[in-house]
Amino acid sequence: MSSNDERQTRQSGLAFSSTNQLLTHDDVARALKRMAHEIVERNHSAEKVSIIGLQTGGEPFAKKLAELLREISGLKVPFGLLDVSFYRDDLSRNPVPRSAATTIDHDLTDRAVVLVDDVLFTGRTIRAALNALSDWGRPRSVQLAVMIDRGHRELPIRPDYVGKNLPTSLDEAITANLDGVWISKREPS
Repeated sequence: MSSNDERQTRQSGLAFSSTNQLLTHDDVARALKRMAHEIVERNHSAEKVSIIGLQTGGEPFAKKLAELLREISGLKVPFGLLDVSFYRDDLSRNPVPRSAATTIDHDLTDRAVVLVDDVLFTGRTIRAALNALSDWGRPRSVQLAVMIDRGHRELPIRPDYVGKNLPTSLDEAITANLDGVWISKREPS
């Protein structure tokens, strides 16, 4: 875990110990390449595909997927970033969400939009993303790509493209980035 990840964990008030790496950089790269091929296959091309990364965890995975889609198809795939902070349904628990800029500089109408995030857990972030996305056009379809699906869904949301299914317990946390995937145990309070 990088010092930045440790800082973010400390800032959020959570305490974790015993970090173990589950996937290496090479594992993540292979999973992203497979997911990019699956996106092209499902959409019959990358011509009408847009990649939208969820701020902030989905950003590096979305950028890499857009790059891989360009390599595979020879087409520049439009890319954007979506902040869902103010669309969340848990603002009463966390009244000051950490927000980042939404940057979508192309029309999403009639496109297959692939939302990209690092870890799928309860599904609430994706629900917020679907609401936020409607402010940017009416896509032909919305698909979901996640590096890690850890289970524990609270909403009926299922990813279309998954790097790795990693069932976890509620007292575990997953950190995922292009360098790998780590699991940590929450320390008892």
